[in-house]
Amino acid sequence: MTAADFRDIALSFPETAEQEHMSHPDFRVRGKIFATLGYPDDACGMVNLTPEQQHDVIKSEPNVFAPSKGAWGRGGSTVVKLKAAKKPLLRAVMAAAWRNAAPKGLASP
Repeated sequence: MTAADFRDIALSFPETAEQEHMSHPDFRVRGKIFATLGYPDDACGMVNLTPEQQHDVIKSEPNVFAPSKGAWGRGGSTVVKLKAAKKPLLRAVMAAAWRNAAPKGLASP
């Protein structure tokens, strides 16, 4: 997976806009960040999951996912190691992050 792949997946979700926060590209749905690229370094991205979702993805794919440092990580902020990630897996995990951030009416099927 490349940074371009991560960006393409993030931008594939409805009403997603790319902006910048703290010198990193981020991806938002109606103003709420659900993913960031280049954090904590250029080899990674980040998705905002619930703590339960984070636990599950780290348990199933520890070589791909890790908690972000500190309170953000305890709250569900999850680092994605781009090189180790596969597109279908990241798409599914990022969909969960997008649904977490999207308004209820938009995120419902």
